[in-house]
Amino acid sequence: MKKQKDFSKRILFGITGEKERDWRSKLKEIDKFKISEVSLFLECFEKNQREKIYEALLNSKIKSIPLVHIRNDMKKKELNFLAKNFNSSYFTIHEDSFKVMRKWKGFYKDLYLEMNTDNFVSQLVRVDKVGGFCVDLSHFKVEVTKWSEEFDYIFERRDTGHYFDCNHLNGYDPKKNTDMHTVYSLKDFDYLKTLPEFLFGDIIALEVFNSIKEQVRFKKHVSKLLNNTFSK
Repeated sequence: MKKQKDFSKRILFGITGEKERDWRSKLKEIDKFKISEVSLFLECFEKNQREKIYEALLNSKIKSIPLVHIRNDMKKKELNFLAKNFNSSYFTIHEDSFKVMRKWKGFYKDLYLEMNTDNFVSQLVRVDKVGGFCVDLSHFKVEVTKWSEEFDYIFERRDTGHYFDCNHLNGYDPKKNTDMHTVYSLKDFDYLKTLPEFLFGDIIALEVFNSIKEQVRFKKHVSKLLNNTFSK
């Protein structure tokens, strides 16, 4: 995939949260701002909540959801639903998802691996079995700071371009060396200037709990920051 040069065309707003009111409030904002393309994070939602989300999406103004962060209890028919109705083609998974991956047969090359930050990579993990990495940018900052096993696993594959097609994007706390899913300051994105360009894919999904209104501000800031950083 040839990557867009303009980062504003690569960054997607994210439907995130832990409770029903979180995704419902974001959907209302999305309709208000007339946004038609977003990313979707289902990691915190059980089956009954996901069914409500799918119904609400069908009744929304959203036309495209390129990236969906899935969870291990999701069935293949859910991936089929998202691919058919919203052209979803980047399904992001965790390392432990390799234990259940067989049920998603037919979608293997649409799965993208998000690495953990626990300094351990299971022998079950094989990025060559899936589409590539979904590098969580703040996770990578944590990993490189620790010089962890996950960092080594990613970095030694840096020359395989198609492995780096998509990302999760959130803040980073340098004092605690941890990711931030609630961003309090635009400075929480400063770490992005320290990352190598090869990590950044063509689909970059904002994974923050902040409102869509705040995400609009974040997207403008990060787009400008990254355009300036990588235009040199």
